[in-house]
Amino acid sequence: MRNGDLGSESFGTCLLLSLPEDVIAVIARFVSPRDICNLSLCCKSLCDVVDSERIWLVQCEVVKVLPLSEIIQWRIGISSYKALCWFLGEVMKPLVGVWVHQNPELGNVVYVMPGFLSVVGCRIIPQEVGPLGIEEARVMWSPVFEIICGFDGSAKFFLHGRDGKVQCCLHPGFVRGIEKSCNVLLLEVETRREKKLCNEIDETVLLVETGVQLPFRKLPFSYRRNLLHIVTSTVGIPVPDLSSEKLFPTSKDDEAVLLERRTMLLKMHKFGGDWNHMNLEDECTNIPNQVDINKSWKHLGFEGDIRNMDAENQTQRKSFSRYFRSGIKHILGRSSSSKNMSSSRSETRPLNLQKFLNFGDSIGLSLKASNIKLSSYQGWPNMDETRYALYKLPIKDPIANDEYAGLWGGTFGWPPGKCTEDKPGKAFFLLMLSYEESQDGTERLLIGTKILEGTHYGMHPNGSAMFVIKIDSPSFEGFPFDTNGEDFEHSYAGEGTAKGYGFRYPGYKPGTLFVTSKGLLMFIWKATKAVLTLQRLNLGELLRKGVCVSPLPPCLNFAYLIKCHTNVFAPERRRS
Repeated sequence: MRNGDLGSESFGTCLLLSLPEDVIAVIARFVSPRDICNLSLCCKSLCDVVDSERIWLVQCEVVKVLPLSEIIQWRIGISSYKALCWFLGEVMKPLVGVWVHQNPELGNVVYVMPGFLSVVGCRIIPQEVGPLGIEEARVMWSPVFEIICGFDGSAKFFLHGRDGKVQCCLHPGFVRGIEKSCNVLLLEVETRREKKLCNEIDETVLLVETGVQLPFRKLPFSYRRNLLHIVTSTVGIPVPDLSSEKLFPTSKDDEAVLLERRTMLLKMHKFGGDWNHMNLEDECTNIPNQVDINKSWKHLGFEGDIRNMDAENQTQRKSFSRYFRSGIKHILGRSSSSKNMSSSRSETRPLNLQKFLNFGDSIGLSLKASNIKLSSYQGWPNMDETRYALYKLPIKDPIANDEYAGLWGGTFGWPPGKCTEDKPGKAFFLLMLSYEESQDGTERLLIGTKILEGTHYGMHPNGSAMFVIKIDSPSFEGFPFDTNGEDFEHSYAGEGTAKGYGFRYPGYKPGTLFVTSKGLLMFIWKATKAVLTLQRLNLGELLRKGVCVSPLPPCLNFAYLIKCHTNVFAPERRRS
């Protein structure tokens, strides 16, 4: 480097250091957190400038997942705005949104939203809306998972689930990685090589990885399912009835309660079942929330030490039928089905399982958010039905020429919310509205894809289109009912689902979409005069005011892998 260049660099650094902190904070709005961190590497004298709380508070705002008031509220439970910015940008922002699994299920819609120093995944339960309408309804939901922000900004994962019929449990695990453009959220088991490491960062496990590990997804489905059941049945920590717990704030008075709950969860993650007798400052004496590899091997029905076992001999000596009877019947208490036996005969060789388990000393839960190439049908992703996975819906914000895009909620009937004595409640629907071109490319279509139906049985499963509108084709049909004081701005011709069955082949009948000046949408079937009334929703606010109910068993709670068109929560609600 020439002397002139060195002097120029020194002059530039001095100029930057001479700027007021307010000016530097304004500049920080136009650069990324990565740029700020890189700036600190340029010169030692810049380290104090870029580590300023003011700059990282601005960066927390730039992420745009929390309002400023909540960012300041969250700061009380974390070491710095820099650590908080990492959690908001690298954990929360990629995950917030609507996630789904499978095509037919009525209750597999999970909304991921901010909690308190956490990210919370909430399953919206199929339900009815009372006479006060959607905005005043107490929407029922069930917790699926939480990711807690540690004091240093680190992410602590918990899977919610119910042990048996009554006891609620939290199942600690680890966040493997979150891609910023993730569209698949995977619940997996990971192997870990353990070394005790207890320090202020609250890490209890250090991975020392050598070689290439067999990915969990490469295991046969039966092994993946059974490993998940083994881990969740071992690491679950009983907690009070979740219906009385606060997972996110509803008022300023909730802060003390939520901080106390967060401390409890951090201790659970660090100490496991012994959390109640420990302080966060205490040293770790064991490795919690893990299952020993040899114990896992034996729980699966195999004998001997996995480390000293020849895979080929073991394959000859141990058949999968014995593994299924002695392992799964013992762990889950469930009888085997002939269908599972026939589909799993090709999985009798535990070689891949041994390779997977041999990579570590113990196994534990993990959450991984990845971006994979997905095909879709009318905005609904085509899903792998053998993975414990949630798929993110591409719900877009309204923009010019796409003003109706986004998330809408509604019920059948007009005026909105009107109920009768014989029908005191109406089914609650969630729809994703999106724009597509017709197959021949000549028309723009507005498609209302159903993602939740509040009934006990659905003729047309989630993922099917409730209506398809030719958005460039105005309709001249008059509104067939009393306007109830509404002014109508637009109307469009289209078709709505009617007779027919299934996901890909529903029947359609002509109808009209009406738009009011207050932002309501009404689709009316021409023949039956049935009215589906929709309004934009703030789903997060509805859930904050809603009712929390007990979850399903842990693995099923994440993504229940069943072919069913019924509301699996309905029996639980009747018992309560």
